[in-house]
Amino acid sequence: MESKGSVTIERRESAQTIRGTGDTMSEHRGQSWDRLGEFTEQQRTAAGIPGVSLGVLHEGETKTTGFGVTHVDYPLPVTDETLFQIGSITKTFTGTLAMRLVEGGKLDLDATVRTYLPGFKVVDKETSARVTVRHLMTHTAGWVGDVFEDSGGGDDALARYVAAMAGIEQLAPLGKVWSYNNAGFGVLGRILEVVTGDRYADSLRTMLLEPLGMETCYFGPDEVITRRFAVGHHVAPTGAEVARPWTLPAYVDPIGGIVCHVRDLLRYARFHLGDGTAEGGERLLGQESLTQMHAPHVTVWGGEHWGLTWSVDATHSVRLVSHGGGTVGQITLLTLVPEHHFAVVVFTNADQGGTLANAVTRRSLKEYLDVEIELPKPIESSEDELTPYLGLYRRPFADLELGLLGGRLIGQLTYKKSFPTSDVPLPPPPPPMTLARCEEDRLLVLDGPFKDTTAEVIRKDDGAIGWLRANGRIHKKEG
Repeated sequence: MESKGSVTIERRESAQTIRGTGDTMSEHRGQSWDRLGEFTEQQRTAAGIPGVSLGVLHEGETKTTGFGVTHVDYPLPVTDETLFQIGSITKTFTGTLAMRLVEGGKLDLDATVRTYLPGFKVVDKETSARVTVRHLMTHTAGWVGDVFEDSGGGDDALARYVAAMAGIEQLAPLGKVWSYNNAGFGVLGRILEVVTGDRYADSLRTMLLEPLGMETCYFGPDEVITRRFAVGHHVAPTGAEVARPWTLPAYVDPIGGIVCHVRDLLRYARFHLGDGTAEGGERLLGQESLTQMHAPHVTVWGGEHWGLTWSVDATHSVRLVSHGGGTVGQITLLTLVPEHHFAVVVFTNADQGGTLANAVTRRSLKEYLDVEIELPKPIESSEDELTPYLGLYRRPFADLELGLLGGRLIGQLTYKKSFPTSDVPLPPPPPPMTLARCEEDRLLVLDGPFKDTTAEVIRKDDGAIGWLRANGRIHKKEG
């Protein structure tokens, strides 16, 4: 290991043959890293984000660093050992543990949830009986996905959380529509507890984290509080303010509970880009299981798919396998490019960190792989073309209303419930956003905190609009 200032470099043997002299390739990688760091710091400063941690794995070598501070009120420099909440990237760990159990003959992806949780139910009786483990891992269960009710901190937190889902309504038929579903991973986490006979966090540590050498992965504040860690922030025009609470409820563990630093997450990325063995040689998964996790299982839109807990994007010149995460004021993103054995990790401690994470990821692909990620482009549309999309789209967590103003499509998001527990004050609504069509039945956000994201209009079998999927979640059209 070589340390240069705040930058840590680790080298590993790579199976890939590097053509050209070692000095030339190393110099090129160094220049790419320097330019990426400069770009990241420019983006961080311009966005008012307090802190960022960055890591890249390329041709067997990892580079990691930090920018800014951990906390605007009690600042410490962010380093590559600063702990961040990685949020929903945790779901891929949950999926990896599930695949270990599949290989061990203890779990069947096509078995119903009731095979393992006989009393399981949601409001829809047919879904309760037919939903499978695979539906959970591919976000196709169809029920309300954002369920943030604290079920306590004991060993039965997940069991209590799943039991409370009996009142959860169905937004779409089982297996019909892809919609990001946090609650489904609460169910999956509980299944893993039943199968292993242990708490989720404990089985994950013994079966995955420890074999991978991920020694700085934690759940909850007890171990984190004695180390350098980032707190979340809300970024407003007046500056960044600390976001509270920091601690996540116990039921969140399999959904988004991991806290770690960028170096450890790159160890995890190296494993997913490998052949299923840990660095010490222990085989944790077969190559076929990894391939299945990264393969398309459900079509989200066009060339965008979902694998087993991973997003799989085949719309560009290389296939991107990724997952993001968001907690209270912390946004993260992990992206893999399997064919180039490349990975990039971006951690931010701000609720506006998504735009930076996406921009830095795109820049890293250009710097290291000469891959251009083209953003969707708006197309001119008449009022007649936009009018069918107007209306109110509801889900229990938030509503989205689309209207016309001066011939432009305007969207207003209104939050109705809080995260991570229901007693947290509701966040203020974001400013109205301007949208445009970027293809048939697909909308592009042109401004505001969701800039460059897309929303899909999903039609029912009769051709009528049934849902609008925004931020990965379906909102049911009213009327």
